[in-house]
Amino acid sequence: MSSIPLKRVALVGRPNVGKSTLFNRLTRSRKAVVKDERGVTRDIQIEPTEWWGKSFEVVDTGGLTEEKQGFSPLIRQAVTEYLHAVDMIVLIVDGRDGLLPEDKVAYRIAKQSGKPMLVVVNKCDKTLEAETYLPDFFELGTDLLPTAFERDYNIDTIVEWIIANLDNQTSEARSGFRLAIVGKPNAGKSSLANHLLGMNRMLVSEIAGTTVDAIEAEFKYGDKEYILVDTAGLRRAGKQRDGVETLSTFKTRDAIHRADLVLLVIDATVGPSNQDSRIIEYCVDRHKTLIVVANKMDAAKELYDAPREWFRDRVEREFHFFTDVPVVYTSARTGSGIDALFAKVEDIREKLATKITTSQLNKFFTEVIKMAPSPVFGTENVKFYYLTQTNQAPPSFIAFANHPEGVTPSYRRFLVKKIQENWNMKGIPMRIFVMKKGGD
Repeated sequence: MSSIPLKRVALVGRPNVGKSTLFNRLTRSRKAVVKDERGVTRDIQIEPTEWWGKSFEVVDTGGLTEEKQGFSPLIRQAVTEYLHAVDMIVLIVDGRDGLLPEDKVAYRIAKQSGKPMLVVVNKCDKTLEAETYLPDFFELGTDLLPTAFERDYNIDTIVEWIIANLDNQTSEARSGFRLAIVGKPNAGKSSLANHLLGMNRMLVSEIAGTTVDAIEAEFKYGDKEYILVDTAGLRRAGKQRDGVETLSTFKTRDAIHRADLVLLVIDATVGPSNQDSRIIEYCVDRHKTLIVVANKMDAAKELYDAPREWFRDRVEREFHFFTDVPVVYTSARTGSGIDALFAKVEDIREKLATKITTSQLNKFFTEVIKMAPSPVFGTENVKFYYLTQTNQAPPSFIAFANHPEGVTPSYRRFLVKKIQENWNMKGIPMRIFVMKKGGD
């Protein structure tokens, strides 16, 4: 598990200048919604990518405006505060529209962050257009790069600038296993975080992460080192407005991205909610390992005859898509269950680092295929040659086959389940990539 987070590049600008298009190009995905409509991106999206052997994270931010109504002030607040947590900024303007007051606002906000900044003029679809469009932006007093994201014009130049800045920055290695505590305030998330930091009295440093209410704190439990990634300020569901929920969702997602293991704290007296289910789905989708922490067990015992069974039943019904999720029962108020929580944390930490040899995998693989015949692609059976583990965490595997496209999602799930059962990895998210064997 790496203790050095990836550097982050924020894409900033007013609405509809092409931030989401560039995000999709840089991350080689379609995760950002692209529409010819103002304000489509309300949330802040983060996605890792790799170019030319260099890895970094790309952040797609909401459009900055001077509007005083609706989401605009909240988006502006979130982006302004968040820029202190990134390493460099790509400011995007629209060459066809010319320099608008909102561009000046975005430039001022980006400039005030003090981070390295590249200003790109998008929608310069032809070489000659750049000469026509760029003069409108000379007022900003900075170098300008003509681009056309839809046509991939000068995207490689943007990447070159990013990589040059990556090489110019040094990262401070921080030791420890990263734990993200997420959940609603009334679940006792903050109480659990304070209990962990207070009872250990081994706090090495506390870094005010960003003004988006995220902190990182190094601490010890026993002889093990951890980094706690906390997200303060998640509102109660009944008090949320759409804009506030947007900011809260970002804080949770950011903590999840930065963590090796997610601790989802749920009030044991009320059980899991729809919001908890969304967090679980988000973690599963990104192959993040998590533990459900059923907190306030002291109060739950006063309400239910069998509180653990009641809670587990609710978990299995609410999280029907991930019934293997580990559950630990605690009380941040009394300190009960904390030892059990860290025993489970260390158990998962060890499993995340599991290395299975290729020979072990293939011996196992041969037996598994006897249980369930491989799928059929067209008129041919899918033939597997061998299976090997990658260097990723959680554990991931590559299977080489004659027809990778014939390996169905259900068969992948079957293989993952068998690996989990065979190596006692229940609850650990795994991926199996299938590739065509060279020469076939």
